[in-house]
Amino acid sequence: MRPEILFPLFKPVTALPGVGPRLAKAIETIAGSRVVDLYWHLPSGLIDRRYAPKVAEARPGEIATMTVRVERHLKPGNPRLPYKVYAADETGTLALVFFHAHADYLRRALPEGEVRVVSGTVEHFGREVQMTHPDHIGTLDELERLQTVEPVYPLTAGLTLKVLAKATAAALDLAPDFPGEWIDPPLVRQRGWSAWREALAAAHRPDGPAALEPVAPARARLAYDELLANQLALALVRLNMRRLPGRAVVGDGRLRAKVEAALPFSLTASQVTTLEEIIADMEAPTRMLRLVQGDVGSGKTVVALMAMLAAVEAGGQAVLMAPTEILARQHAATIEPLAAAAGIRMGLLTGREKGKARAALLEGLADGGIDLAVGTHALFQEGVEFRDLALAVIDEQHRFGVHQRLTLAAKGRGVDVLVMTATPIPRTLMLTAYGDMDVSRLTEKPAGRQPIDTRVLPTERLEDVVAGVSRSLAGGAKVYWVCPLVEESEVLDVAAAEERHDFLRHALGERVGLVHGRMKGTDKDAAMQAFAEGPPSVLVATTVIEVGVDVPDATVMVIEHAERFGLAQLHQLRGRIGRGAKASTCLLLYASPLSETARARLAIMRETDDGFRIAEEDLKLRGAGELLGTRQSGLPEFRVADLAAHADLLAVARDDAKMILERDPELESARGQALRTLLYLFERDAAVRFLRSG
Repeated sequence: MRPEILFPLFKPVTALPGVGPRLAKAIETIAGSRVVDLYWHLPSGLIDRRYAPKVAEARPGEIATMTVRVERHLKPGNPRLPYKVYAADETGTLALVFFHAHADYLRRALPEGEVRVVSGTVEHFGREVQMTHPDHIGTLDELERLQTVEPVYPLTAGLTLKVLAKATAAALDLAPDFPGEWIDPPLVRQRGWSAWREALAAAHRPDGPAALEPVAPARARLAYDELLANQLALALVRLNMRRLPGRAVVGDGRLRAKVEAALPFSLTASQVTTLEEIIADMEAPTRMLRLVQGDVGSGKTVVALMAMLAAVEAGGQAVLMAPTEILARQHAATIEPLAAAAGIRMGLLTGREKGKARAALLEGLADGGIDLAVGTHALFQEGVEFRDLALAVIDEQHRFGVHQRLTLAAKGRGVDVLVMTATPIPRTLMLTAYGDMDVSRLTEKPAGRQPIDTRVLPTERLEDVVAGVSRSLAGGAKVYWVCPLVEESEVLDVAAAEERHDFLRHALGERVGLVHGRMKGTDKDAAMQAFAEGPPSVLVATTVIEVGVDVPDATVMVIEHAERFGLAQLHQLRGRIGRGAKASTCLLLYASPLSETARARLAIMRETDDGFRIAEEDLKLRGAGELLGTRQSGLPEFRVADLAAHADLLAVARDDAKMILERDPELESARGQALRTLLYLFERDAAVRFLRSG
């Protein structure tokens, strides 16, 4: 249960004074729907109102806070003209200008003969010193409150700064004083951090530009809280996995020997090392939870198959789960002949299997007639039972959450879990997303893979590119043509792809296919299949092909507006080609002018095809929030922490979480109780359930 002290923070923003349903909708768009979401929506800039000149000295274009006596109101005869209020100090007169004014309101706010404080941007219009629509009008008592530094928050349509600042101030009033400190006191002292509530208030009331930096003490403290919650949650998941009864899965090697003899190539050194690590984990009495990171085409499927065979040798069953039906079928096609060589039965289970075929498959899994199963998330639905599931392999982990890998592991007794990803992930992100796992890396490409020739061209050379594609088709090649990402709009993505499809059909003839994210799954699969099996052709696509079918004949990749893609994405897309024995070419088309970041990105793509180096560079260039497009990557969404800026804090949080659980595995001490609150504050509640008294 969430601690009572946090109840007010998880109320909807409509609980704040002045926030109705319409405003709540706008706040939800930019920050979130609950009070606590406003805490993590930090200022991105500031307005300094401390400049308080006399009227005659006020510099045009600057924000000034001035004390003046109201002299007279001048209401225009024509409502289209502005309403003016003249006010003065001993040095000169200031005209306050209002369009579409309400005279009653202005007479109340600015009564003639009274002294008022006004704050806004100063303008000189002819000889007149003016301030149009002052941001603030107040009495002398309010001067001190006005002459301050005001935070500027990121906004959205229908939300003004004044309204959001007021809602945020009301939310901050609800921030509790927590009874205990969850950060180790020596660390708080060493870093010069204040208590949580003070740090939160300071982060929302920056006193100068330095306070907006991620490394400013208040922001760093809040970022550390978030990273500690993340690392502690992962450590609890890991501890729980270790605690659950595992089992020693020991194979005798006979099936692996048969498959190795049937392979048309020998395993690379890193495949051998990775397999040794996996087999050692499986033979240990605890549960395995290992991540295999391998660049595109580094031979992960073969490693997975060998591990699965070890489980079958030991008398158990193994499954391989892929994120899409098309990938599941591709894995099945790779594995089937090898499984046959070893003399074992394999089954394929996706959403497409229906009726008698599905019933027979389920029966085979339940009675042990099927040794290996390949499929989609259909594998962990209710009704799918295994006789003895010993190993679950999950491909492209970033498409699945922690909860799904635990569900699959629950399908058997002490199931070992092996996770694979072709998305090279920088070390800092590894810790935040997979801190609960051991990691193996496949660093070599299998023999026979050709390096890809990557070229960068301006979009003005589109006609040359089309002519080159036409020549490649004549030579028997297949070509991917990736359309640009259109910011935040799948509809526009599709429109761009359809338009390019029409253009290329006109230029190259009928053999141009199209695949995009809004097509039905079956239509998408059919388009990919036709491209893989058909005559030389072009497939126009949005980024849905990032994780897609293996087409060894595809040797040309054209990426339009490559400057709009992240490095990791460009690398994933480029990995779709160069899978056969023929030389491959990747053309990156860009539109000028290029930003510094885009230029650096394209240069790195030309220099290297090492996915691990690319991932590290990407983190430096873009920051973690954008890396892999966090939303679809299953990586945790950080609200305050910025992994590029706070990498050192992440390492500290990781060590701290480890030490906490060594000393107090049930979080029962005073600090442990405070840490439970922290987990709930950052919504890592799932981890609390792993505590015996959770």
